[in-house]
Amino acid sequence: MAAFILSRILQAIPVLLVVGFIAFALFAFVGDPVVTMLGQDYTEAQRQALIHSLGLDQPFFVQYAHFMWAALHGDFGISYRLARPVAGLIAERLPATLELAFTASVLALLVGLPMGVYTGIYRNAASSRLFLVFSLIGVSLPTFLIGILLILVFSVMLHWLPSFGRGDVVHLGWWSTGFLTISGLKALVLPAITLGLFQMTLIMRLVRSEMLEVLRTDYIKFARARGLSDRAINFGHALRNTLVPVITIVGLQFGLVVAFSIVTETVFQWPGVGLLLIQSIAVADIPVMSAYLLLVAVVFVVINLVVDLLYYAVDPRLRIERRAAAGAR
Repeated sequence: MAAFILSRILQAIPVLLVVGFIAFALFAFVGDPVVTMLGQDYTEAQRQALIHSLGLDQPFFVQYAHFMWAALHGDFGISYRLARPVAGLIAERLPATLELAFTASVLALLVGLPMGVYTGIYRNAASSRLFLVFSLIGVSLPTFLIGILLILVFSVMLHWLPSFGRGDVVHLGWWSTGFLTISGLKALVLPAITLGLFQMTLIMRLVRSEMLEVLRTDYIKFARARGLSDRAINFGHALRNTLVPVITIVGLQFGLVVAFSIVTETVFQWPGVGLLLIQSIAVADIPVMSAYLLLVAVVFVVINLVVDLLYYAVDPRLRIERRAAAGAR
């Protein structure tokens, strides 16, 4: 297992180097950081001094090498807009984004998985058809429209939940959480539903499709012929064999939720990394944008590693194949 993890980490290194190069190349010639940091009134001496201090007078590949070496040590430079270390800005905003992404993913899994199992087992029931219609709505509506509609109903009309912000948070070291306050939990409801609705409908339809396919296989028919109960067949055999694709989708969707929570964070003014990116794009804050892309790459690398490890925990065939391959060597 240690060799497997090490091989995945070694495979991730060139991926991160390529993503870092793309991020740096895309943003290296966007905007003028000197104007952003100095404003309109500055002397040529101030301009040249700032360019030299930022290293912008060096060749492109030298700048890229310095950028990646500093990023390896957790240093992503200084924000042009806020004149603060980018690592500190991301550390402040990352808990909010991860908290929102985690809540949305758990909500999508807890609701989508049972709905998918139900619609797969009782595929001809009227309630199953109703769930499928609901899933089409969840897939079709854009995220920003869902957020606006939820704000209109639950914030403007009913006054039940806040329409923006994160509420009160509790600081546990460098980590901040809204799970421990009432206002924080209330503020989390609408953005989590908005962000998790698409994932929930996707999981439901995937589980339903896999359940329908598995329930038609020969070993399920054999299990019924042996007299096993419907509960044992549906949950002990059929559902277990649908978990591998579900793990894949949930893992990748969590990465997408972290990466593309930009719209939801903008609609609800959620103080996360996505909102920071939007504010940085407006002023071409290159260090923040480059650091964001690297962060997203790291998130996907970690998620892929976790998904691969979960495969071995869920599917015993993979463990047997790996032992056989190790024995052959």
